[in-house]
Amino acid sequence: MGFTVGSAIRFGWETFKSRPWFFVGTTIVILFAYGVVGGITSGIDAALGATPESPSIIGSLINLLLSTFVGMGVTAFYLAAHDNPETVDLSTLWHPQPFWKFLGASILVGLAIGIGFVLLIVPGIIAALYFMFTMFIVIDKELGPIEAMKESMRITKGYRWPLLGLIVLLSLIALAGVIALFVGLLVAMPVTALAFTHAYRVLSGRAPTAVPVDARLAA
Repeated sequence: MGFTVGSAIRFGWETFKSRPWFFVGTTIVILFAYGVVGGITSGIDAALGATPESPSIIGSLINLLLSTFVGMGVTAFYLAAHDNPETVDLSTLWHPQPFWKFLGASILVGLAIGIGFVLLIVPGIIAALYFMFTMFIVIDKELGPIEAMKESMRITKGYRWPLLGLIVLLSLIALAGVIALFVGLLVAMPVTALAFTHAYRVLSGRAPTAVPVDARLAA
């Protein structure tokens, strides 16, 4: 199965349609979890006399740690939802391992992209394309941060222009969801996440043989 932008987006849409209310409900749970993290952080900053513009070190650290737990769960959920959309459930959102590898990879990827954007933007875009699947690889294969980044570079080689196109289209879908207010975002988020996950599965050579019928029509 070859990767194309159209096949990834179709897969995301068809998989979402197989259980729309479940995916909408899961998106609400994920947004709520991030909201709780933000609320806890704001409460700590307020208690320490900090502000959103100048957050405290303690608040920032707690936000990083809690957001990492949520991010791990979201990543594990969409991997499972991609592979087994009919049987995946909310319990998949609890995936606390490998915490330190995921945190380390998040920091390294963030630094690489951040430094790249400081260097006239284009290097940042290149870094984002190189390392775009790093977090999936950490959860999926439990590789360390450096190994996961190298593996992301390997599987994206030769596909970076199509992947850039995928990111642009997924961003436009997300923007359309924002424009359609909260309801649109509840659809856009799972569709784009499933499409992104499908790109990873195809390029890593681990896409399942059983997929929604329409998603088999690769462009």
